[in-house]
Amino acid sequence: QVQLVESGGGLVQAEGSLRLSCAASGSIFSVLVMGWYRQAPGKQRELVAAITSGGRTTYLDSVKGRFTISRDNAKNTVYLQMDSLKPEDTGVYYCNARFFQIDSWGQGTQVTVSS
Repeated sequence: QVQLVESGGGLVQAEGSLRLSCAASGSIFSVLVMGWYRQAPGKQRELVAAITSGGRTTYLDSVKGRFTISRDNAKNTVYLQMDSLKPEDTGVYYCNARFFQIDSWGQGTQVTVSS
């Protein structure tokens, strides 16, 4: 499995911005599909954004145009730039790495957006 360490969460006011980072261990980062998930209290974990090894991205409809996922293969790091944040974006954000059918998860980072 890949070890993942997230950083960058915190408390921000509505319409503010945050950038999450996820550093991965190992030498196979460039072939991994990387994703960001979130889980709000009382809700199921949902996929927020994902990026393939080739740079193809996908987003949850509610974050399109506000969030941007990117990766730096030289640094084994994936980012989630979050702009125009809304209170409903509040939750624990988890980094995910997928290698074929094998998933690895980070410990999560809290994002709280106040109104």
